[in-house]
Amino acid sequence: MSMQQYCTFTVDGTLFGVDVHEIQEVIRYQEMTRVPLSASVVSGLINLRGQIVTAIDMRTRLSMPPRAEGQKPMNVVLRTEDGAVSLLVDEIGDVIQVDETSFEEAPPTLESGSRDLLKGVYKLERQLLLVLDSRKALPENNH
Repeated sequence: MSMQQYCTFTVDGTLFGVDVHEIQEVIRYQEMTRVPLSASVVSGLINLRGQIVTAIDMRTRLSMPPRAEGQKPMNVVLRTEDGAVSLLVDEIGDVIQVDETSFEEAPPTLESGSRDLLKGVYKLERQLLLVLDSRKALPENNH
């Protein structure tokens, strides 16, 4: 039996997971510097111990309503080929282990904007775990 571990987080009450091997760290809200003319999903840049990290708002990326006034997002910092990137999420969950045999394609009932960003889903006891394809969640690089 093959098991897979995911770092979980919620965005607007929906449970998402990213492969633990892609996670650099999980941190509290950080002050951000706005980036003029950046993609709408880019909330700004954070300084992570001297490393400049782009912060992507997952609510915007998933076409979900904005966070409530005063609600601070948490940072899920991913390792990517182009360096660290932070996903701004509502709450950090646990690292969970799931059986690969329970993995399924993303259901067609999901909004197409969200479905395009997913690798698939796991049916957990009380809810679905939507597995985020972190590369698709990041804005296109304009090199």
